[in-house]
Amino acid sequence: MSAEPNVPATPEAAPASTPSAPSAPSAAGARRPSSSAPGGRRAPYPVRRKVCRFCAEKVRDIDFKQIQILRTFTTDTGKILSARITGNCASHQRQLTRCIKRARNLALLPYVTR
Repeated sequence: MSAEPNVPATPEAAPASTPSAPSAPSAAGARRPSSSAPGGRRAPYPVRRKVCRFCAEKVRDIDFKQIQILRTFTTDTGKILSARITGNCASHQRQLTRCIKRARNLALLPYVTR
């Protein structure tokens, strides 16, 4: 009973010298990281904006019978790629989705490939 009751017996129970919560940002580090990239990191090079393939070729209407073109906008499993991946504009992405669904309905494209 010679040990004092207020002194911890193991080093794990001792309070940490550094605070666990982050301190308030200083005036020099007040800028927040850019949220354009995941995790707030910026790309090491400027990201090139994707251009709509149909706008570049000045295609007004997409034809559902052009299977080779429609197949490039689907994955190997048959899912339709999003406009964020393909770079299509909103109007052409809607037309593309409609044409892919029509081609699937007419059995020109598969619904699912396994």
